[in-house]
Amino acid sequence: VSTYCYSKGVYLKLKDSCSFAVALMQRFLFIFLLFVQGDLAKKKIYPTLWWLFRDGLLPEDTRVVGFARSKLTVEDIKAACLPHMKVKDSAALSDFFSKNSYLSGRYDDSTSFDKLNSLLSSLPGGANANRLFYLALPPTVYCNVSTNIRDRCTSSKGWNRIIVEKPFGRDLQSSRELSTHLSSLFTENQIYRIDHYLGKEMVQNLMVLRFGNRIFGPIWNRSSVSCVVLSFKEPFGTHGRGGYFDDFGIIRDVMQNHLLQMLCLVAMEKPASTSPDDVRDEKVKVLKCIAPVAMSNVVLGQYVGDPDGEGDSKLGYLDDPTVPKTSCTPTFATAVLNVQNERWDGVPFILRCGKALNEQKAELRLQFTDVPGDIFNGRCQRNELVVRVQPNEAIYLKMMTKRPGVFFSPEETELDLTYKSRYKDVKLPDAYERLILDVICGNQMHFVRSDELQEAWRIFTPLLHQIEKEKRTPIPYKYGSRGPNESDNLMRRVGFQYEGTYKWVQPHAN
Repeated sequence: VSTYCYSKGVYLKLKDSCSFAVALMQRFLFIFLLFVQGDLAKKKIYPTLWWLFRDGLLPEDTRVVGFARSKLTVEDIKAACLPHMKVKDSAALSDFFSKNSYLSGRYDDSTSFDKLNSLLSSLPGGANANRLFYLALPPTVYCNVSTNIRDRCTSSKGWNRIIVEKPFGRDLQSSRELSTHLSSLFTENQIYRIDHYLGKEMVQNLMVLRFGNRIFGPIWNRSSVSCVVLSFKEPFGTHGRGGYFDDFGIIRDVMQNHLLQMLCLVAMEKPASTSPDDVRDEKVKVLKCIAPVAMSNVVLGQYVGDPDGEGDSKLGYLDDPTVPKTSCTPTFATAVLNVQNERWDGVPFILRCGKALNEQKAELRLQFTDVPGDIFNGRCQRNELVVRVQPNEAIYLKMMTKRPGVFFSPEETELDLTYKSRYKDVKLPDAYERLILDVICGNQMHFVRSDELQEAWRIFTPLLHQIEKEKRTPIPYKYGSRGPNESDNLMRRVGFQYEGTYKWVQPHAN
């Protein structure tokens, strides 16, 4: 799954090398339907396409066509994206944008899509080209846009694929309606529901870590694992995006998708093969074993300003002018889930995420059970396997060793695989780079299937409806803190142990 060959500064999957080579030889159109002035377009999608173009990883005759309601030009798009594109070769960048087009139109107007199709067909080889439609749009316009795409803009000779950005609905019912609508227009193998976390290096590495190492197999279960913690922390608040965030909250924004996807990769059984459906079948089996989250196993928080802080840290969530002053939307959440199957019964899976916290971090932490028959008088801490997804990708195993010297004293240390130390000259591709290449190759392993999405919403929808119905006031926590103390209390209650004795030491330079 994660075996790569190195080409032009980027790793490519060997498994996909044949299909990728075929894709490179085909004429290919990217068609992006998005608000090109939006953050996702200018900060992620256009920069990603530029990086792929720069490294020679796009099919040779790729054309990028933007479509949105705004009256813009390609030069306007270039100016908005330039600060995020890391440009060293301005000539190559000019070549990239020479292959771009833009058309303004309405999402609910079939005539606009007829004009879009005429533009696509007028491009070199456009009538016969493969077409990839990227819906970086609010879910409220998905139905109109997808219907018009299917009726007006699909290729009759090349393949047609559609990328759908999260959020995939707001709850189980709206997600079902969206899935039903898309499935009436496209087959499942044409639909790519993108969760960029599935493109991250360390998330993809979980498959190899688990199923490529003999040492982990016998201990990856309820007999040896005490609890599993999945964390996502951001050191900043909503920064004027509170209007968008307030409609969704931290559970919909992070927990129901990113963290739950990581949970599946940790908890699933070994798939029959690395084919996309074999992997996704096992993820769905895990989700079916998880009961809906109970409010008694949840802590909700909302950040407030730090009077002693500086800049934005003085401002709380409700100080954001785009947020209603009476908002009860949580910016922090901890939830405990249980996977009720033979492997994991009784092991708490703790999902924790929040904004305006003390650090930026996304990680997986397996805490193992205590060593039976303690002969060191309680001086040994639990072993932990930690997979740091971001920043500074790493895998390390916290373990006990004898402290150097004449005394027989245990000390907590680590076996450390920090990627920037082990792989000094390797550029790890961005998550969106991997995922767009996967779409070109037709590989759906790292995309969310419809039944997987339905099970994920089943787990969280009752909780979300209860929060909204009762208008629960979240627990306030200070900007820059670890979050509410009640979160730590919940984690201790379900069995997580934190002693605070571990100190990471910078390795000595050679």
